Amino acid sequence: MEKKKALIIGASRGLGLALAKEFLARNWSVMGTVRKESGTALHDLSQNSSDQLQVEVLDITSMDQILSLKYRLQGQKFDLLFVNAGTGTYETTITITTDEFVRVMVTNALSPMRVVETLESNVVEGGTIGVMSSGQGSVADNERGDFEVYRASKAALNTLMRSFAAKHPEDSRAMLLISPGWIRTKLGGPNATYSIEEAIPRVVDTIVAQAGKVGLQYLDQFGKVVRW
Repeated sequence: MEKKKALIIGASRGLGLALAKEFLARNWSVMGTVRKESGTALHDLSQNSSDQLQVEVLDITSMDQILSLKYRLQGQKFDLLFVNAGTGTYETTITITTDEFVRVMVTNALSPMRVVETLESNVVEGGTIGVMSSGQGSVADNERGDFEVYRASKAALNTLMRSFAAKHPEDSRAMLLISPGWIRTKLGGPNATYSIEEAIPRVVDTIVAQAGKVGLQYLDQFGKVVRW
């Protein structure tokens, strides 16, 4: 039986790297993207993964690089396209510079959707298209008001993904916004609720369980619905 194939965008470290490792452990073939041509943890992982892991270079903020990857992927099909790449910020609307605000929005909202729009034809019928969102992207659950710029970028991503789904009402593929939870990463900090080792297997369980379920869902690591 042919192995399932995942394309993970943004897999050099943190959650993306952990996703790549978890899918490999489940006997998937994985292609992961990184911004550097060498020297990342994903490159190191590929040295011990035979032909099960491929590494491609992509900066998602560059449309030219997205199109170049699209060209290199001609004829290739994936069961899963998952866009993990993004950035964090602790700035507020009063402290952030305009340039930094634009950078966060381009990185977290515009660029992931450019990847989805460009590469969605490389995903098989009945496959899955997903992006890494956040519970902080939920407008309904925003009862504290902190991290407002980061929240805004993820809420924008959610809205753009919802628009993508609305433009493809007859699509046979599952579409996912994943809220992984508060995880101990560089962004999440040492006091976060979950370790990567706890959270990512559950995230992958949730992603895999949605295969064949048509339409857009906003889910947490446990597969529970997150309010918009």
